[in-house]
Amino acid sequence: MRKFTVKTIVAIAIGAALFFVLGRFVAIPSPVPNTNVSIQYGLLAFIAAVFGPLAGALAGLIGHFFIDFSFGWGVWWSWVIASAVFGCLMGIFSSKLKVDEGEFGVKGIITFNIAQAISHALAWIGVAPCLDILMFQEPVNKVFLQGVTGAIINIITTAIVGTLLCIAYSKTIPKKGSLKEEN
Repeated sequence: MRKFTVKTIVAIAIGAALFFVLGRFVAIPSPVPNTNVSIQYGLLAFIAAVFGPLAGALAGLIGHFFIDFSFGWGVWWSWVIASAVFGCLMGIFSSKLKVDEGEFGVKGIITFNIAQAISHALAWIGVAPCLDILMFQEPVNKVFLQGVTGAIINIITTAIVGTLLCIAYSKTIPKKGSLKEEN
């Protein structure tokens, strides 16, 4: 279990800020209303894989809150909560990955992508539509179409962006025993 440290707090703050910037300014509208092609979930999956479920949940919650708040339409809590759920689940499912130890090979990539696909499906096809119905009395067909669309888009963008971030980050970590003392 990862400890809650200053490093984790900094990761939450930086993760939330980057999540906000990517979600607010790098989003491409999809054909389904109120859904976008966004790359911030790849970043969130990376943050969760490296720093754990609490960091993932809080970075997603805070970042998504500020995205909604900045648009001025009000905070759409069902989707904010779904972002937090995604971050938390990614942190839990990827807890055995050793991205922060410089070990992220083929097995890690496969595990990461299975974890992110399951986490997106649960967050966007389960949590978000159900909360939309309970909290906002939204039409069932509409919210499940949005949820399925969001899940598919997020799975694809996370597979690309999240995987690349994990690979790049893991390559910056020296392998155990790789440093040798010179005479």
